[in-house]
Formats: sequence, structure tokens, C-alpha cells
Amino acid sequence: MEKVIDETQQGSALVMEPKKDNSRKLFIESYGCQMNFSDSEIVASILAKEGFNTTDKLEDADLVLVNTCSIREKAEQTVRKRLEKYNAVKRHNPSMKVGVLGCMAERLKSKFLEEEKIVDLVVGPDAYKDLPNLIEEVEAGRNAVNVILSKEETYADVSPVRLQSNGVSAFVSITRGCDNMCTFCVVPFTRGRERSRDPQSILEEVNDLAARGFKEITLLGQNVDSYLWYGGGLKKDFDKASEMQKATAVNFAGLLDQVAKAQPKMRIRFSTSNPQDMTLDVIETMAKHQNICKYIHLPVQSGSDRILKKMNRLHTREEYFTLIDNIRKIIPDCAISQDMIAGFPTETEEDHQDTLSLMEYVKYDFGFMFAYSERPGTMAGRKMEDDVPEPVKKRRLQEIIELQREHSLYRTQQHLGKIEEVLIEKESKKSDLHWSGRNTQNTMVVFPKENYKVGDFVKVKIEDCTSATLLGTPVGYSDNN
Repeated sequence: MEKVIDETQQGSALVMEPKKDNSRKLFIESYGCQMNFSDSEIVASILAKEGFNTTDKLEDADLVLVNTCSIREKAEQTVRKRLEKYNAVKRHNPSMKVGVLGCMAERLKSKFLEEEKIVDLVVGPDAYKDLPNLIEEVEAGRNAVNVILSKEETYADVSPVRLQSNGVSAFVSITRGCDNMCTFCVVPFTRGRERSRDPQSILEEVNDLAARGFKEITLLGQNVDSYLWYGGGLKKDFDKASEMQKATAVNFAGLLDQVAKAQPKMRIRFSTSNPQDMTLDVIETMAKHQNICKYIHLPVQSGSDRILKKMNRLHTREEYFTLIDNIRKIIPDCAISQDMIAGFPTETEEDHQDTLSLMEYVKYDFGFMFAYSERPGTMAGRKMEDDVPEPVKKRRLQEIIELQREHSLYRTQQHLGKIEEVLIEKESKKSDLHWSGRNTQNTMVVFPKENYKVGDFVKVKIEDCTSATLLGTPVGYSDNN
């Protein structure tokens, strides 16, 4: 829940340019957060070297992989249904192998392999380089499993294949794992402890993307603000580093600065931030560089100090307000979005009102809002009773959504009459005569196509809006092209 989940992408099969010498077919579907979609690109890259081309036709596949998410119950149920579908196809094609990757793998390995016998291989998020060996095991008639979590693996040396990319924006993974033991979240148990990737390898990937014509990147991590490179190793072991390592360490603000300078024409975004780790130097670095987008996804989860404590969020309501005030002071036009959980164990009406009043203070541009669902393996799942009745959760969630809709409209209305730079990403969903793209604040802008094309930076005069979209007229290219 700490990561943004794009519902429109769920379950999309990833396809890349075929290599003519590859004879085997890989069908790979992804569920959950952007980290999973990024990981699928790494997997496709590793397996391309093993003779696999991707396909979006399940029936043609020699190997079927589903990259899974344990964040929400809905995602798990969907994956189970997909596994049933794979196995129905497998009955007609017995040589097809089925595997589960990602966050469900560690948690449900014995269930999938031994009890239910619905998959041939189970691979955790740190074991993708072991896939060639695991596939050999499966082809020899044995089940294969590797869910060992690594202290070192960052896949810095694997160049991800950009699957189903629009050729405009790409994700660059900078950290893996998480040290924040939020009681509702399963990520530290499924993705392991936090470690950062060598900044040099990140810069090389960003430079390569720029050379290939990409116009925007998003630096990606479970918690990007706590990025810390001191020569390798776990974040928690930094205090054991040598004086030289400490003196030459690169934190997130430093990385952001390096990336922005390396490609001044490229838009830079990042996700996800954690309030307790976001420091003033990050906000100041954002303000310093024109090409760092003025948008921060800043999950708060609850407006109640009592509930924040139960969630083991290491920030208070007041500290969050101070951070918001600093962002508004240093970057007045910065957009801020939220994650919110309604109905966490023991949440009272007073706690819920605290959440609504926090939202009134911040007036988020948009948000990702969920009713609490207990995740097995989490601290809350083990130690707390899920005691808020379902109808109460639903009603509170609805109140949060309705308030957010009001605030979203308030925020989009602030753009009316302004001329804003938009990066064209794709055709509008509703009209093939219009383009859609995002402004620096991450708000979708729709405008007539005229002679512009995907990947152009265009100045657009904003003339109308809904709570989610800005509508305008192009007035020329921006200086960024």
C-alpha cells in the first residue's frame, strides 16, 4: 500500500522485439506496483539471453510467469484465478511450464508447489538471475524454488528490456527492499532489507535511455528518499562503514542532483517517498533543477497520531504538516498526492475525522485510497484484530474518496488560464483527434493533436478541467525539445 498501483496496467502481458535466433516463447504478466513491472523487464532481459522471446498469446507459450503482489487481497485473488486459467491451457499443452515470481512467491511457496501443485517454479524478487538454472531443473522434471532474499542484489548489471514502452517514459530502479516495518505492509518480508544501487550504474542507465530517445524517467524504489550508496551493503549497516565510505556516500538528494545534471533536457520524477525520510535537501534539489518535476507522492496512511503509531509510521501528524509547509514554501506549485488506509484496526470515528481534517489541511492533488485488508505475514495480521466492521470501513473510505474528489477539482482549477509544458505520451482514450500527456505536476492534460507527435514537449493553454484532467489548446513547442 506504500506503492502506487496503476489499475489500468494490472495483468498486462509484456511484449518486446523478438530476437530472430530465439525459439522459445515467454508469456509474462505483472500485478501490483511499478516495482513489479520494472522487475518483469529485468526477467525478460535475463530470459532473452536464454532463448526466450515474449508473446502475448498464452496458448503459444513454453514458459508462463506471473509477477505477483501481496499488498492487497484483491491482487492475490486475481493471481489465483490466472493460475487456474494457465493450468487449463496447460492441460492441452503439457510441456508448458508455469511459474510464480515476486512478492507472493516467498509467502506461498509450499502452498503453490506442494499442496496445490499448481506451479512448476517459484522465484522470489532477489533470485531472478537464478532463473536459467531453475528452468533447467523444471525441464528435468523437478519442481524448482528460490526465494532467498539477498543483502546485495540490486540488478545493477542487468539492462532492463523496456517492455510495452511508449518510448517516452521509463522507470529506473534505484533501491530494493525496505527497512520501514509498517505493520500493515508485507514488503520487508517479501523483498528483504533495503539496499541501494551504485549511482554510476544508475547514471549509465539514464544516459542510455536519453540516447535512445526517452524524454522522462522515474527513479523507483519502495522508499526512494532513504537511498544511500556507500560502496554497497545494507542501509542499516551504514554506521559500520569506514570514514572514507561515509565521507563519499551519496544520499538521495545527491543522486537526484547528479541525474538532473547528467540529462538537463530529460524530465525526472521519483516514487515513492516516505515522510519520515524526506529531507529538506531533497526539496531544495527539486527547486534547483527545472527538469525535476514538481510532484511528490507522499503517503500518509492516516491523519491520526494514535493510528500512525499502531501502523509503526515513524512520523506524527505535526511532523507531516511541517514537511508539507516546507514543500509549499520551497516549491509553491508542487503537487502532492497521498496513500490512505480507511478502517485500520481499532480506528475510531475520531481517528477517521483526524484523517479528513489532515486532508483539508493539505488538499492533495490526487490520492490512492483503500479500505484496510489484513495481509498474512504482516505485524498487523499477526498481532491485531481486524475489528472495524466492513460497512464502517466502506463508509469511511467513501468519505475519504469524496473529499479527495473535491480537493482534486480545487487543484485542477488552479491551472485554468495558465500555459503549461506537457510531454505528449499517447493518444487520448476518448478521442483519436487529441493527445494526452502530463504537466510537471503529474496531472493529465488533453489537447488537439494538430501537427505534434508523441514525445514532443508542447506548451498548452489550460482552458477547462475535470477533477482528474486538464483540457487545453497547444500554443507551440516548449524550449525543451
